[in-house]
Amino acid sequence: MKDKALVEGILKGDETSLRQFYTLYKPRLTSYIKRKISNPEDAEEVLQDTFIATLDALRDFTYQSSLYTYICSIANHKTIDFYRKKKLKNIVFSQAPEIESLVATLTGPEEKLDEELLKTKIHDTFQKISPRYRKILTLKYIHGYSVVEIAQKLSISFKSAESQLFRARRAFILAYS
Repeated sequence: MKDKALVEGILKGDETSLRQFYTLYKPRLTSYIKRKISNPEDAEEVLQDTFIATLDALRDFTYQSSLYTYICSIANHKTIDFYRKKKLKNIVFSQAPEIESLVATLTGPEEKLDEELLKTKIHDTFQKISPRYRKILTLKYIHGYSVVEIAQKLSISFKSAESQLFRARRAFILAYS
């Protein structure tokens, strides 16, 4: 399937096109990202973020370059974001580990209200997605399990866990919007 037909299929919501897209680009993209990020779990996280960002940005794809080049460009931005966040976190917490508790005491009523509204929105969004997706997102983001651990916990293959996590994230984003 050519890039244009693949993109058009995905934009129309065709699940077969989405599966082909993931199957076609995942191995090359994984390799590309792992050259930039050595930790396999961090690389996997950036890979998933890249796929989600790509799906969100496909409407803007102009076919001026190959789809793979476009995806790699998004992967570069996601990799930079990853290192920027990691560096900032290391700087902040290495210089002042108590800063988190200090910030918590300084939050005013507006921030607390915003935080409560966000929690409510996330809870409502969780209720809109399937129980299977809720479970996999809970394992990943609340309990902090890796994809390997999720696969073991659910008695499924790594590939299946990876795929379900990708779909769960996408379902959550769509339900949140």
